[in-house]
Amino acid sequence: MTSDRGAQIIEKAREMGATMAGIASVELLKKSPSHEILSKFGTKIDGVYSFDATKDFKEIKWPAKAKSALVIAVSHPQDNPELDWSDASGNTPGNRLLQRINKELSVWIEDRLGITAQRMPYWVEEGGIYLKDAAVLGGLGCIGRNNILITPEFGPRVRLRAMLLEMELNATGPIDFDPCESCDVFCQKACPQYAFDWIVFSSVESGMCALPGRDRCFSRAKCSIQMGHDVEDSGLVVGQEFLSETYPSGEETGGISQTKEHIEWCRRCELACCVGR
Repeated sequence: MTSDRGAQIIEKAREMGATMAGIASVELLKKSPSHEILSKFGTKIDGVYSFDATKDFKEIKWPAKAKSALVIAVSHPQDNPELDWSDASGNTPGNRLLQRINKELSVWIEDRLGITAQRMPYWVEEGGIYLKDAAVLGGLGCIGRNNILITPEFGPRVRLRAMLLEMELNATGPIDFDPCESCDVFCQKACPQYAFDWIVFSSVESGMCALPGRDRCFSRAKCSIQMGHDVEDSGLVVGQEFLSETYPSGEETGGISQTKEHIEWCRRCELACCVGR
């Protein structure tokens, strides 16, 4: 086994079921585009909050001793759509798998390597971090023109979780990878709500030219309309548990939800991408 603790952690993550894993510097992550945007505008983007209950959220509380961010990914292929099916709590089988890996891996890191690990919730408003930024800095891929992480191996068809570690480890990214430069933007054309037709922030407003969305074009308001349609089509009533990391049943099992009813979320911009096929 390698003496590089970061490499050991990535190897173990794969053994436990992660498809990909990478390590990013927390100091660089704090300066990444999404975290900078949060400091300027808060969680309200183009008139939309993630959830009404999060309107008072102001900033991420970074643990004082956190030095490195570990990002893990699992593949969500098109031919296995049930990994993305949500029950009424908002949880999915794919997310349960990520929770299980993150939990078991954090225990292994602390017991075997003596590194304090803090598992991060999915939602920033619940104490998490911006996962796409962390994944880019960890070398998993780049932000595509569909505003999603694009990986070389699987395209955008992955899901992410993270933990913060109290040790400075060798970063594994970013990498020299950008498949979107000459693409015909099939992803943007596939959106049923035309969410990519909207320039959300000008460069003057944000001080950046790349967010929200790679070319400043992505309306979360429009995307939320489609999500609302997805919920209506399911017939389920989605409660506040959707935001919470404490799910009523099946937490961190990695199994399929026991309910026969589920929400099938729109993935058109993701599935239209040619990368990783």
